[in-house]
Amino acid sequence: MSITITRCEARAIRDSRGKPTVEVSLACAGHTVSAAVPSGKSTGSKEALEKRDKDGIGVADAVVAVNDVIAPKIIGKKADSLAIDRLLIDLDGTDNKSVLGANAVLGVSIATAKLIAAADGIFLWKYIADTAKTTPSLPKLYMNVINGGAHADFRLPFQEYIVVPNDETISKAYARARAIMDNVGKELKKKDGAVTMGDEGGYSLRLDTLDEPFDILTDSIAQAGGGAFIAIDAAATELHRGGAYELLGSRYSAMSLSLAYKELIEKFNLRSIEDPFEETDTKAFEAFYADVGDAVLVVGDDLTVTNPGIVAEMAERRAANAVIIKPNQIGTLLEVYDAVSIAKNAGWQIIVSHRSGETMDPFIADLAVGLGAFGIKAGAPTQPERVVKYERLLAIENEHGIIH
Repeated sequence: MSITITRCEARAIRDSRGKPTVEVSLACAGHTVSAAVPSGKSTGSKEALEKRDKDGIGVADAVVAVNDVIAPKIIGKKADSLAIDRLLIDLDGTDNKSVLGANAVLGVSIATAKLIAAADGIFLWKYIADTAKTTPSLPKLYMNVINGGAHADFRLPFQEYIVVPNDETISKAYARARAIMDNVGKELKKKDGAVTMGDEGGYSLRLDTLDEPFDILTDSIAQAGGGAFIAIDAAATELHRGGAYELLGSRYSAMSLSLAYKELIEKFNLRSIEDPFEETDTKAFEAFYADVGDAVLVVGDDLTVTNPGIVAEMAERRAANAVIIKPNQIGTLLEVYDAVSIAKNAGWQIIVSHRSGETMDPFIADLAVGLGAFGIKAGAPTQPERVVKYERLLAIENEHGIIH
């Protein structure tokens, strides 16, 4: 079915942190869709660039980029997702989307995919799978229960402490993760009398040892009947100062930090570590993965920034065995699909992720299912911008044809 784009329009909306971001609406005969773009706080240095106004906050310039530059180029054209993405890449002309802005480009890219799926009457996850040539499946839920690092007022050493249920269905995994989170909340209230929430909806707390958050998670998992493992996003670039890593007042070399991770792996059911080292310390990633092997997921995020070329390089160097996929790190779905293909061909696991500044757009749920991702990070179910992703996953689980 040939679909012609008849309207392309952007506007500014607010994300979950109250910060301006971009929403793009696309239309064809009989259908209108929209796509809202999230924004990260802890970002890799090689991520594609958002277009922000001179104050560093507003997105009026990105809205203008869509309405005045992109829209005239695509209105009247056939809605072909990959062709539109190639046009956007060429129109920007830079490796990091610095001309149009990744927030402008991505809104159009996602909206195009949504428009085609809507006009063709197929599920978005199915359209993504067909376009990316992947096998759809339901992901594990990586639920961020405790927020630290840049995502919280209290500076726990690691940015995210995550529970990952092993249940085969989304409904059972979601129920288990929520039960674990409730148990953590009760434990923290008992300990401190009050709880504080971080940017991604998880609990924010002040603790004194590396072990304490893992002890709380381990006990809370046991109280929920087990059936889950622990993951962390160390976001170690945020910990790296003056040639060493600073955790709870102590300084660690890459080697001593590796030993600390190994001790946590041995003591707790820690099975996934994201960005364990500073993003340019590739040798530390290589040595750590060579040491722990595939018993643990060594996950690249700031290391890889959803960039196909960088993913290929890190796969060649055996610096990790899993990758975070964040569309706004690269700017188009075409490039996301390329990064995923390279990672999967290297035997890596895929984890699709939200950002700390999220929107009410549930797109990443369809993306994770369509790509056949191992996991999805959507935050804690305490903010509507996170809950909407879980609700979409629950709906997908009930849609005809999904492979369990």
